[in-house]
Amino acid sequence: MEHHIAELEALGVQRPSETPMFYRVAANRATRNARIEVTGAESSGEAEFVLLASGGKLWIGVGSDHTDRAAEIYDVTASKQMCDKPVAPLFWDYEQVAPHWDALQLRSYVLDNGDRVLYQEGSVLTILDPSVLITKYTGGAMLPEGCMMFCGTLPTRGGVRYSDSFEFELEDPVLARRISHRYAVDCLAPSE
Repeated sequence: MEHHIAELEALGVQRPSETPMFYRVAANRATRNARIEVTGAESSGEAEFVLLASGGKLWIGVGSDHTDRAAEIYDVTASKQMCDKPVAPLFWDYEQVAPHWDALQLRSYVLDNGDRVLYQEGSVLTILDPSVLITKYTGGAMLPEGCMMFCGTLPTRGGVRYSDSFEFELEDPVLARRISHRYAVDCLAPSE
């Protein structure tokens, strides 16, 4: 977490007053689309495991907290609200992965000069445990039904940067499975 905060500070983003920070984002920002539109060329994805409370159960998936980095410098909340949040269309029952949580791996890839390049990689253990995040958010209650929580990200390899394609995955090597999703990023031309 400290490494990622330092990456953002290098871009001019103010250090959060506490961690974790919870930013509410409109529900309609979550998408399974394979393409998103952004208003400027200074946005980037962040692979994160995602918790979802649905049907009285807790589910785990993976998404990208795509963020406008130029806006993040002056207002983190606004920067989060400006971009869609792609989510892979598959979730696992959290109870199935909890016994081997420490084995789960999170990764992302970007296109760099036409090449698919590893952008983030690491264990979910480097991010706060889901039970800790839920307790900090709710004060000890269960995650509210229908709530989706993005749970933090990993540092990048080579620095935070824009790519017109972002791919992310959550791997469960114990049960030999993975959830993945890829999306294209269309930068809208500035209005004249």
